[in-house]
Amino acid sequence: MSELATTVRDSMDSFLAHMRVERGVSPNTLLAYRTDLVQLAQFLSRASVLGGQVNDSSGRPHGPSLTRWDRVDESVATTYVLHLSKKGFSDTTRARKIASMKSFFGFLLDEGTVEKDPTENISAPRLGRSLPDALSEAEMDQLLDSPEGDKPPEVRDRAMLELMYATGLRVGELVGLNINDVDLDAGTARAFGKGSKERLVPVHPGAVEAIGDYLARSRPGLVGDGAGRALFLGARGRRLTRQGFWTILRRRAAQAGIGKKLTPHTLRHSFATHLLRGGAPLRHVQELLGHASITTTQIYTHLTSEHVRSEYDRAHPRAG
Repeated sequence: MSELATTVRDSMDSFLAHMRVERGVSPNTLLAYRTDLVQLAQFLSRASVLGGQVNDSSGRPHGPSLTRWDRVDESVATTYVLHLSKKGFSDTTRARKIASMKSFFGFLLDEGTVEKDPTENISAPRLGRSLPDALSEAEMDQLLDSPEGDKPPEVRDRAMLELMYATGLRVGELVGLNINDVDLDAGTARAFGKGSKERLVPVHPGAVEAIGDYLARSRPGLVGDGAGRALFLGARGRRLTRQGFWTILRRRAAQAGIGKKLTPHTLRHSFATHLLRGGAPLRHVQELLGHASITTTQIYTHLTSEHVRSEYDRAHPRAG
């Protein structure tokens, strides 16, 4: 493959790794994503939108190769949606393929690979979209209370969970934090999101206290060779990895008696869900989450609608 074609393939692999590690999707779902993206690439190649070579789902070369995803615009993406209809796919299958395309281009936008999401105004067949799983406030309290004791790992885990729930950070942003990225006096954390985009997020006093406790009592006992300025350290004294945090999260969830499937992204969804139910504007939540497009945040729209209705019922003199 040419260098550019390899870059495109790497973008697909990075997206699938993101879905596996940060979203916790199943192997079957990952396979579906891969198949959908390969089919999209094949269509684009045959349509002469992109040049170079792309492999099919079995790894065999198929047609001319892909070069750059940023050559796909809204008209091309719309043509692909029409192509899916002409192929006779069911609404469910078309919805999945369109969702795969939209998720992929949303990822590329956040990564800075494309400057505009060509699928932003494209809608999938309406099947009734459900909000991703989130913990209840009671379950979140159980999880935050699960690291009991004063040993370094317990103090560290308590600080990480408090910070995740306080900020809605992605797991990659959490483990990428350095000590100087958290300002305990100001109550802020500097996160570096997809495409190295920087944002400053507020940290509430409870999480600030937990992080301060970790820095004073726990981190010095975890430091090993290669720790550098990393904020959160693993058992070997080096920067904690995404997989390492996921392992910790599963263990703490089991200790808290939470039976539902839990991934790092569940904490992010819980953060957003609880904010919106508390009345936070969608735009503010978009900024806190670091979403490049409001359309990514709009999976939570029905929560804001519920809040508006409840406020109406509470405030309007004739609503009762």
